[in-house]
Amino acid sequence: MVHKEDDIIKISKDIINQFAIIIRTAQIHDPGNVAVTTAIDKLIATANPLIDSSGALTFEFIGEFFYVNKMRVGYSTEYFLNFAFLMREFKKNGLGSIIMNTTLKSEDMQIFLKAFISSTFSSEPFNTLVDGIAHSHSLSVGPLQKIKEKEEEEFDIRKQVKKTYYNAVSYTKGIMNQIKSGEKINIKKAKRIVESMVDLILQQEELLIWMTAIKDYDEYTFYHSVNVSILSVALGQKLGLNKKALTELGVVGLFHDSGKMEIPQEILNKPTEFTADDWRIMKRHPFWGVRAILKFKGLDEISVKTAIVAFEHHLNYDLSGYPSVSIPMELDFYSKIVTLADRYDAITSARVYARIAVPPDKALSFMMEKAGKDYDPLLVKFFINMIGVFPVGTLLLLDTKELGLVFEGNATFPDKPRVLIVIDSDGNKIKGRVVDLTEKDSSGNYLRKVVKTLDPNKYNINLAEYLL
Repeated sequence: MVHKEDDIIKISKDIINQFAIIIRTAQIHDPGNVAVTTAIDKLIATANPLIDSSGALTFEFIGEFFYVNKMRVGYSTEYFLNFAFLMREFKKNGLGSIIMNTTLKSEDMQIFLKAFISSTFSSEPFNTLVDGIAHSHSLSVGPLQKIKEKEEEEFDIRKQVKKTYYNAVSYTKGIMNQIKSGEKINIKKAKRIVESMVDLILQQEELLIWMTAIKDYDEYTFYHSVNVSILSVALGQKLGLNKKALTELGVVGLFHDSGKMEIPQEILNKPTEFTADDWRIMKRHPFWGVRAILKFKGLDEISVKTAIVAFEHHLNYDLSGYPSVSIPMELDFYSKIVTLADRYDAITSARVYARIAVPPDKALSFMMEKAGKDYDPLLVKFFINMIGVFPVGTLLLLDTKELGLVFEGNATFPDKPRVLIVIDSDGNKIKGRVVDLTEKDSSGNYLRKVVKTLDPNKYNINLAEYLL
């Protein structure tokens, strides 16, 4: 049986969840207990069709993520606690992979469980596990990989992510200038650009979100458009949208500010606060965006959706924004998502008329305060969960007196990200080394703890210098 990609993702999440249930249950009951055997039967019923269609099933734990047949499995809200539990168990036992070479049988899982429970109490847990499953015909295991073994592969991925991001920025700059000069726009290339970003988000969601922390003051409009597109797609992925919908969402995000191309440069780049007349002109850009988009070549469904979002992205959840509307209405679903992405990127960016950017964690706090008024309250919660307690680029003061930039989030322990140390405990600027805030000493105490967040501008810290 050939499974669709969406089916494989769901099956993979179910497999990870069921593994956690089995181990958790076996820690309480004897492996032969009916509760354990029932859980095993559910796992077999889920995994065997995938094993039969693929020839084998490889279940790996690398870094902070699970992979099934080399495909990274995203965190699932409903299974979050079980994912976190299983990660801890794999780490404790030094277990990096489970390989199911043939159709799984109940006796194989019984052998594995007994060996796994025994290994927990061993001084050499992984070796004990290997010896314990030696008689299984279907299962074999591999050790936990060190992150360094993945560094070369990650470097290549990061290069691909950067290339995709800057290609999108370059395209956006060109297309916006075409809109400004009144040329007819073909939306097909935009779809291809967005599809490449969607593919990367489905594989490397965090890396592309990481790129949105790199702001460009001089070319804000173009970077902002790409950032909004990426953040919108990433949120859509968290909400479970399919690939077609994610591509649509990325396109509408890319063109949401098209109307700004008609705002005079002397207003758009004004270094002082806007006057009432400036704001009156600024508030016209949703209308101008609709007009520009409806002139695209080959007007189709996605063009219409893009025009709707261009019109609605400043309306606010309670319609208190602009343009003013006289008839009660509900915002388009895409508009609600793009509004969140637009405001977050704008608040966290330095612009001509807002020289100091708001730190990411404070931006999320502001947005939470406006939930139900400016933003859909449920989507705000999903957005904050996606960005994290300490978003990428947040400057942290650690209890070691070191300063570090959040380099990579931790979905299992949101308050313990990976951090790039940029100022050491003596106050010296350094090139930066990555530390993991989940690291503990021999007594089980965390090596570093977060004291508070800081403003990187006050310390002359350039995010691009470090994160790139």
